[in-house]
Amino acid sequence: MSRFWNKALLCAALVAPIAFVPSALRAADQKAKIVYHDKNKNDDHEWNKNEDQAYRAYAKENHRKYSDFSKLNDNDQQAYWGWRHEHSDALLKINIH
Repeated sequence: MSRFWNKALLCAALVAPIAFVPSALRAADQKAKIVYHDKNKNDDHEWNKNEDQAYRAYAKENHRKYSDFSKLNDNDQQAYWGWRHEHSDALLKINIH
């Protein structure tokens, strides 16, 4: 009987990392993504370094002090998304890696 338990324990030790690692990685990926919804165009935008670079260009072009996008009110966020739809990454010269 002890051979059975030894094999069961060994099997569990080998399978456990395989079972838990992918779910941990998925949780980290989902936690890192920040997505904003554009009500006017009814689409979603993932906030990443390229979007932050575009937002900084928007703030500069519109003579606004840079502040964290998540702290802007809905009207200011919607104004940015309206501007963003007219300014592609290519137009803003944002490199996508």
